[in-house]
Amino acid sequence: MAPRGRTRKHDPSIPPHIDQDALPKGLYWDKSGKGRWYVFVQRGDRMGRETVAGPRARLSDLHAIMEQQKGGAKQGTVEWMLEQWHASTKFASLAEGTRENHEGYKKAIVNFPTKLGIPFGQLMADRLTQTNIQRLHEAVVKQGHPTKANHLLRYLRRVFKWAGPHLGIKFNPAKGIEQAKERKRRVVPVQNTYTKILAFAKERGARKAHTPGSAPAYLWIVYQLTYLCRLRGIEANTLTVANAEKEGLRTNRRKRSRDNIVEWTDSLREAWNAALAYRAEVVKRHKIPQPLLPQDRPVFLSEDGQLLTKSGLDSAWQRFIHMAIREGIIREEERFSLHSMKHKGVTDTKGNRGDKQDAAGLTEAMMNVYDHSVPVVKPADA
Repeated sequence: MAPRGRTRKHDPSIPPHIDQDALPKGLYWDKSGKGRWYVFVQRGDRMGRETVAGPRARLSDLHAIMEQQKGGAKQGTVEWMLEQWHASTKFASLAEGTRENHEGYKKAIVNFPTKLGIPFGQLMADRLTQTNIQRLHEAVVKQGHPTKANHLLRYLRRVFKWAGPHLGIKFNPAKGIEQAKERKRRVVPVQNTYTKILAFAKERGARKAHTPGSAPAYLWIVYQLTYLCRLRGIEANTLTVANAEKEGLRTNRRKRSRDNIVEWTDSLREAWNAALAYRAEVVKRHKIPQPLLPQDRPVFLSEDGQLLTKSGLDSAWQRFIHMAIREGIIREEERFSLHSMKHKGVTDTKGNRGDKQDAAGLTEAMMNVYDHSVPVVKPADA
């Protein structure tokens, strides 16, 4: 039985690499400008046009787009491949922080624009070449993010390696791509800068939430804990009520770092009590039911009562530090990341190198990264 509907008439303005007889239904060509592919979408009580691809899109790309428009499986696309990886048992076995990072990499790659006029995620995975990956990598580098570009490259390399035996994608186009040179810029704030930012975070955190000039009430607490306990942001972010012990605060370090208990001091006790008070206020305001076991009660919640994510914490910090620069608290060149608090905490720890290593739970190799102190030694004497 012949398919219903009118047969498409040949359109000479359609790019010559497209087989017009094989075009998917519901997709239309607009020859104005450089040309574009569009679909009709419902917008309120009217139908409107929505561009889905540019003139360079291939026929396979157009079919993948229409599968997505229908809510189909999108099988074979980069997005589909990444979804299979994130649903795999191998992915589930990764550390929590690694899984969270991979979610961010996936989002960045899937939505990255291409010269074809479609997002990178809609390209067919088994047709990607090293040139495609190189262009993606260089585009991110040119945006000023060489470290991010390298993370995305390593992520794709790992996914394609897994996809070979599991999805039948034989070629790994991310293999052999040279990584970009990263900027080794580790700004460790001096004590005066640290103190100014702590005071600024406390003052802005005390303001009413979501008002001009305000900052999250938890931000100064996380800032203080990452320094005092030499924690990564994710390690402070995932503390639970059970981490507080009689001797001090038990860490929950990642990346094979060794846990330890940081003894209570006035500053550490102040920050921890403030964290518990903030948590209690959020729980009460949103009437959140509480688990019986303290290890199931995370300390840091977002202001809407949800579990505070690493990406949420990072975004809050970026907004805050930009505000501090705008208002003259610090200069642009003094800007530092939340992770710099671990660097400063290790550097400021009293004692010899062994004492610092025990306090930070780091390997000998990583001590060279985090300890910025300069040893004082005696001169040579024959």
